[in-house]
Amino acid sequence: METKIIKVGNSKGIIIPAKFLKLIGLEEKVAIQIEDEKMIITPAKSKPREGWENMLAEDVAKYGQPERLLPDTFEDEDNTDWEW
Repeated sequence: METKIIKVGNSKGIIIPAKFLKLIGLEEKVAIQIEDEKMIITPAKSKPREGWENMLAEDVAKYGQPERLLPDTFEDEDNTDWEW
């Protein structure tokens, strides 16, 4: 299906047929990303960090222990002046 890009205020938009929206469950909020010169529109996640645990587990399985994460403490950390 082809559709035209239309002017919406200072932006541009497209008309997405209601049948398409219902088919993939798009409602009010969507996430948009560009991948391989394609615009991908998916339903917005209701929880911003949803899926992070699975992505981390996949990274650990693929690359081993994730050194790119910050450690729980730093070597030069001194918490003696903190009130707990």
